[in-house]
Amino acid sequence: MTGRSGVDRVIVVIPARNEEELLPRCLSALAVAIGEVGGVAGRVSPVIDVVVVLDRCSDGTAGVASHWPMFSSISTNGGAVGAARRAGVRHLLPTPDRFTAATWIASTDADSAVPPNWLSVQLGFARNAVDLVLGTVVPDDGLSDGVRERWDAQHRLVEGHTHVHGANLGVRADRYLHAGEFAPVDGQEDVRLVSALRGLRVSEVRTALIPVLTSGRLAGRTPAGFAGYLRDQVVLAP
Repeated sequence: MTGRSGVDRVIVVIPARNEEELLPRCLSALAVAIGEVGGVAGRVSPVIDVVVVLDRCSDGTAGVASHWPMFSSISTNGGAVGAARRAGVRHLLPTPDRFTAATWIASTDADSAVPPNWLSVQLGFARNAVDLVLGTVVPDDGLSDGVRERWDAQHRLVEGHTHVHGANLGVRADRYLHAGEFAPVDGQEDVRLVSALRGLRVSEVRTALIPVLTSGRLAGRTPAGFAGYLRDQVVLAP
């Protein structure tokens, strides 16, 4: 398939920094989501490649990743989640000519678990000429009851939501390249990319159909990551 609707290749990029405890949950959930794509009747399944980007890992994350031989892994020393995402994309799409409209880039995180329909829903939107899919996230049981109540009060996870999460984002590869790729920064790389994509006036869908379960911890791996958001905007908010 070619053009702005068909997708014949999907790449999934997962940055990981010291995530030996949560990476098995992430990869198990992703394997299920990949299986769901293959189970769509009457559709030719795209080729799906996954890379775990081991960014300055000093624990057993690399060993965990090695137990999933169907997924590749690379090591980086950038120490920034944006640089890790960018490196993962470049590993699977090494030259500019690989960034075509028929390739879809899906981004999540090692501390997260995608739902079974995560890829199939994104590909459904892509078949309808959508270039950018923004999903929602839901904290796991790491949140205390009081913080959970605050989270629920502040977040309406509905169609047309206003959230941007690198843990739940999909984009057509040519649009991604034209937007300048993920910035090599330690936080807000997802927001920067989406802002650049909107500047290109890409076709966008903001959906609550594919909520990604993510860590509810308040001490995260990056200062500007989701844990920092939970701590500053939910726990410490007046």
